[in-house]
Amino acid sequence: MEVYERRAGAGGELVLRGDGQHFEIISNGVFLMDTRAGESERLLVRAALERAARPSSVLIGGLGVGFSLDEALRSPYTRTVTVIEHERAVIGWHATHLRPYSGGALDDRRVRVEHADLLTWLREDTGTYDVLCLDIDNGPEWTVTEGNAALYGPAGLDLLGERLRPGGVLAVWSAGAVPAFEERLRGRFTGVTAHPVQVARGEPDVVYLASTSSV
Repeated sequence: MEVYERRAGAGGELVLRGDGQHFEIISNGVFLMDTRAGESERLLVRAALERAARPSSVLIGGLGVGFSLDEALRSPYTRTVTVIEHERAVIGWHATHLRPYSGGALDDRRVRVEHADLLTWLREDTGTYDVLCLDIDNGPEWTVTEGNAALYGPAGLDLLGERLRPGGVLAVWSAGAVPAFEERLRGRFTGVTAHPVQVARGEPDVVYLASTSSV
């Protein structure tokens, strides 16, 4: 793997490296994500928009390599997309190396990208959305930062619910099934479903969907 760039990030050093066909993002020596697949990240957004089935304002937590944002812009339901990304370097790479994977989406007039911590944003911003897609961790029990764990507990789910309009849809990405989190979703939302996505190695990724009351 060739190292293309090194940047100081919010949680330490970020490295973008590639093999000529694909890219990887490494944080402090730990693999975060790559451009090799993306099926579950695309499902995260597509399934949520299809369930909402209406012109939608979308909030995506985590820009990553751009699969989710690209998928949102392919949907006939998408009206606007707000993306919250904690790492400024990741945003910058979408103007260069990662641009093909987000389809140049940062130039789309419907897209707004904010460099911010998602939990802080949700607490301070009072806007509401039709669809909220959460992909900032490897799952509810495998967070990138310790503070993110608060998003997946009862108070965090209440906060997420407050940012959804009536009949809105929450989608959460996880690198594996988390039954305890699914039960917490059922205690706060309606229509909770889990959608496994097979991966090349290891247990399936899982996309959780949940809805707010329509009244």
